[in-house]
Amino acid sequence: MAAFFGNLRNVVIAAFVLAFLLVGLYCSVQGFDGMFFELFVLRWLHVLSGIMWIGLLYYFNFVQIPTMPKVPDEFKKGVSGYIAPEALFWFRWAAMATIVLGIILALRNHYLVEAYTLGAVENFANPKNIIIGIGMWLGTIMWFNVWFVIWPNQQKALNIANRYPDLAAPDKAAAGKTAMICSRVNTMLSVPMLFSMVAAMHLFA
Repeated sequence: MAAFFGNLRNVVIAAFVLAFLLVGLYCSVQGFDGMFFELFVLRWLHVLSGIMWIGLLYYFNFVQIPTMPKVPDEFKKGVSGYIAPEALFWFRWAAMATIVLGIILALRNHYLVEAYTLGAVENFANPKNIIIGIGMWLGTIMWFNVWFVIWPNQQKALNIANRYPDLAAPDKAAAGKTAMICSRVNTMLSVPMLFSMVAAMHLFA
């Protein structure tokens, strides 16, 4: 048992096997509708990616950033040299998966343009498209921050993959501060973003 749960790959494979068993159970009871099921799978993967993304965002802001000043200097390298780069890998690719799957989902459900224009193309007649559009714009801003502000500045601050070995200490500190501020911006935006997404699914017919 310990050997199985000690291997993350095995655990992830088992998780998806269990999910597919649930798919089989569902299909045996409800039947199979290809179009409906495709949209469900897109939404499921979108939510799964979003949990990874926002979970790591909250890890950085509620755990790592506040705790780092308390970590003795001789141990800081363990976090900045090993844990943070690995977390940033999953963080940025989860953000990419979330935004791409969300756009595909909106496109397949025929509300991509309506949402991104906040309902303007339909004279603001559908409040559901307006609220989900707000969520999509907030998510897009957050995705942009991850890929084009947080990640490049963390590469400098942590010298990830030894790309900035000669960067001066003040420049590293400035890059780290920029990444932190932008990460805090994303934390702030995540709450109304999630509200908008959930509201669009549950507060509007």
